Amino acid sequence: MFTTIRQSRYAAIVALTAFFSASGSASAAEHIKIGFSKVAASAAMDITKEKGYFAAEGLDPEFIFFDAAQAITVAVASHDLDFGLAGLTSALYTLGNQGALRIIAAGAAEAPSFKNVAFVVSNKAYDGGVKSLKDLAGHSVAITQIGTLLHYDIGLVAEKYGIDLKSIRVQALQSNPNIESSLTGGQTDVGFMPSTLALSLVDRGSNKLLGWAGDEVPGIQVMAVFTSTKSATEKQPMVQAFLRAYKKGMRDYHNAFTGADGKRKDGPAAAEMMGLLTKFTGQTADQVAVAIPYVDPEARLNVKDMQHQVDWYKAQGMMKPDVSLDNLIDKRYVVALP
Repeated sequence: MFTTIRQSRYAAIVALTAFFSASGSASAAEHIKIGFSKVAASAAMDITKEKGYFAAEGLDPEFIFFDAAQAITVAVASHDLDFGLAGLTSALYTLGNQGALRIIAAGAAEAPSFKNVAFVVSNKAYDGGVKSLKDLAGHSVAITQIGTLLHYDIGLVAEKYGIDLKSIRVQALQSNPNIESSLTGGQTDVGFMPSTLALSLVDRGSNKLLGWAGDEVPGIQVMAVFTSTKSATEKQPMVQAFLRAYKKGMRDYHNAFTGADGKRKDGPAAAEMMGLLTKFTGQTADQVAVAIPYVDPEARLNVKDMQHQVDWYKAQGMMKPDVSLDNLIDKRYVVALP
């Protein structure tokens, strides 16, 4: 009888221990929503999840995909998302200045030999004389939205080649599928698009490649990770856990595709990373191999270029004069490039 009672008590203790362990594990995994676009420049976020770095920090990420950067900005500001990874836009800077958002880390950047976004020209416009970026004057260039980093890039390209920006008809078509349709239908001369999408058009023969932003206007901070001001202040342990995981994913991405000189070069882990990228983007291995953007291994932010972006948006009348970068960058989390 004593043995039976002892065994029963032991079994009860084991059952209770298993129950509370399972309950503790379930409660430890904090559900977070992250918004970004399904392109190679955002792949570090997917790598972070696939490599188990979020789970190791007790986070259960849900990915929500968008076609345009401004929609991600609004979703984070309205607390529909916990984190966003998107291109820097005038809307993001403005909302940050109003106290709604805080940037906490860097995303992809433009660097020579890396492929992030590309200018592609329709065959019709190419036959009509648009052979290079020097020929953009008097022609249309399609992007997703006005006041985005793509718009800023066009401004820098125009400045580089001595083109009056007003002579370029910038078309805001709201989504990359719309740009693709407009190019194919001949309503747009040039499209400025993420690399994986641009290359699919070139491979189909419907467009020709004019150039890469990384080669034409290097040094641009393309994307950033941000959260709401409320989360940055009231949920610091969650934000810190997110950043620890994310930086591991960024480091893996960087090391797989960057040589010691900072140029594009496959490393020992390139094959593994390439497999994750093809699965994430839905592109072929050959397409992804060309379309690798640059990321900083520590997710450090190019604050100097961001200040230049703010100044440019103000000069174009896309941003109020009182917008300050200091109101957006959260120095509790951000590490700036030297």
